[in-house]
Amino acid sequence: MDDTTYIVATDGLTKRYGKRNVVENLDLRIPQGCVYGFLGPNGSGKSTTMKMLLSLVRPTSGEVRVMGRPMTRATRRELLGQIGSLIESPPGYGHLTGRENMRVVQRLLDLDDKQVARAVRTVRLQDHLDKKVGNYSMGMKQRLGIAMALAREPRLLILDEPTNGLDPAGIEEIRELLGRLAKGGVTVMVSSHLLGEIDKTATMLGILSQGRMIFQGTRDELFAASTPDVLINCSDPQKAHRLLTRDFDTSLENGTVRLPGPGNQTTAGVVAALVGEGIGVYEVRRDEQSLEDVFMDLTGGGGL
Repeated sequence: MDDTTYIVATDGLTKRYGKRNVVENLDLRIPQGCVYGFLGPNGSGKSTTMKMLLSLVRPTSGEVRVMGRPMTRATRRELLGQIGSLIESPPGYGHLTGRENMRVVQRLLDLDDKQVARAVRTVRLQDHLDKKVGNYSMGMKQRLGIAMALAREPRLLILDEPTNGLDPAGIEEIRELLGRLAKGGVTVMVSSHLLGEIDKTATMLGILSQGRMIFQGTRDELFAASTPDVLINCSDPQKAHRLLTRDFDTSLENGTVRLPGPGNQTTAGVVAALVGEGIGVYEVRRDEQSLEDVFMDLTGGGGL
């Protein structure tokens, strides 16, 4: 893909605080019209990266291009006019109603009534506009924040942990909303610690670890890059386990031998060796992996 295909592209994006690199040489590529799941352990640099994309934090070095244009002082205002965002806690004045909060945004951005109404309908908040935001549930506050971000009809929406504090119903609402937005042509970049939700929503994934991009691509490409464990059912699992622990970090789980991440050739050699020792091999299969399994493998078990 060339740069015109990407709504966001960075080259060598770096942010350093003192001697510590929070983000290092990041080459981010976000295609148009996708939901881009941005993952990484706590402290990996996700929020700092998002703030650099929004020009809230100045990079130490590197370049940010949005919609094919460099983000500079000269272009910042125009480019940000096409970007909606929800970073950290949702915005809004608790003593005002949802409608009054949307009017504040309308005046600040010089929007018309149709734009505001469309944003409110998109997040399905039209029946709650006359309630004070201080009485909103967390899910309603998140939806109001997204409505504020959508009111300017952005081409790009950047959301940092939009499902924080939500119950399962609220999480489901946000997930459906992100899918609808992407189908409507809005590119969504979303970070989340809920890997299962990202797995259901994102069409592209980027994984950070210690400020560096360790994977970027589709879900299928991610799983292809990871080799799942092999599970072996055999006639004498205790003996098989003893034999294999000489060369592998195997484990024995409910009578099944687990061999961590071997390739096909190694697996074939293991089966041949077990049969040669008089052990009957009944079944050999790859363990099913979730996004969380692959994430933990890539990041060395770092928590989100």
